[in-house]
Amino acid sequence: MTTYTLLTRLPSLRELPWRLVILDEAQAIKNPAARQTRAVKELRAQARVALTGTPVENRLGDLWSLFDFLNPGLLGGVTEFKRLVKTLTGDAERQFAPLRLLTGPYILRRLKADKKIIADLPDKTEVTAWCALSKAQAVLYEQSVREMARQLADVDDESVERRGLVLAFLMRFKQICNHPSQWLHDGGYGPQESGKFLRLRELAEPIAARQEKALVFTQFREMTAPLADYLAGLFGRAGLVLHGSTPVKERQRLVAEFQRDDGPPFFVLSLKAGGTGLNLTAASHVVHFDRWWNPAVENQATDRAFRIGQRRNVLVHKFACRGTVEEKIDALIEEKKSLATELLGADAGGDESDAARLTEMPDDELLRFVALDFRRAVEE
Repeated sequence: MTTYTLLTRLPSLRELPWRLVILDEAQAIKNPAARQTRAVKELRAQARVALTGTPVENRLGDLWSLFDFLNPGLLGGVTEFKRLVKTLTGDAERQFAPLRLLTGPYILRRLKADKKIIADLPDKTEVTAWCALSKAQAVLYEQSVREMARQLADVDDESVERRGLVLAFLMRFKQICNHPSQWLHDGGYGPQESGKFLRLRELAEPIAARQEKALVFTQFREMTAPLADYLAGLFGRAGLVLHGSTPVKERQRLVAEFQRDDGPPFFVLSLKAGGTGLNLTAASHVVHFDRWWNPAVENQATDRAFRIGQRRNVLVHKFACRGTVEEKIDALIEEKKSLATELLGADAGGDESDAARLTEMPDDELLRFVALDFRRAVEE
């Protein structure tokens, strides 16, 4: 048993003949050009198995890379496969029939929601919690769109500088949607200045009244403390915080404390640090305070609560600000999810390369993508 990283460092593992090779979290080899993908595909084995909850995270090429490991040649070479994908047209049923015919016999699906698999797992409901912008957020957002337009006019369309500029502004827009203070670094974090903070209060107060527990995920470490401080006032007692700098032993202590019946009522976690490896079934509410490009990462975070041992229905709230780039990202993620649903009947989503592709948009198209719809974004 080893890790993908260690496999790349130990050529001896790739020189041995193996009877069986099993990949866990096999989406790690979705990029055929990646070093660890090439290392995995050098392994010699009589039989191969891939375990993954997201066989298609972003594009059909992900599936090709998996099958290039499992059954090399089944889907042809990468160039041949790309040519095949370009010919797939028509409705979803007919469009993906050739691929389903080829890959179906090799795929064994296990859905957590299937009662035949886990009979006692309760239901999970996911909703988008739409948020308005405060006037302060709207002003900052609109100023940032104008500043982005000015800076785009001064850089070459194909330059690395332009791509970095676009990614930086996408991050700025998401920070402003969270709270003006996150972008301004003024330490204020007044609840009235953020539509998301007000929406969080609407959710947290009835949860606290019912003495239920909640997980709150954010992709930004700097948001964990302000969120925890705000929630402590709403719940009437302190909660817990976990991020990338939390030591392993401390993580274990925090989990044990949260899982106690009399433990803290909420847990604020950074998405990457708290999204895997934790059992937090004491919570029946999950809040994604900001959206990640890859919903597979969000799903893994949600599964800290929605897993074996959960006895209550789980309600998942995904925050997004109307009339902003967050609404466009939400639509983009849903569009990407449909790709695997149509091909495999499974959940999937976009990944960080969606952000990279936005950097390649023409200026006018990009500015329309991030533009503020003031009437929809701000409630009078």
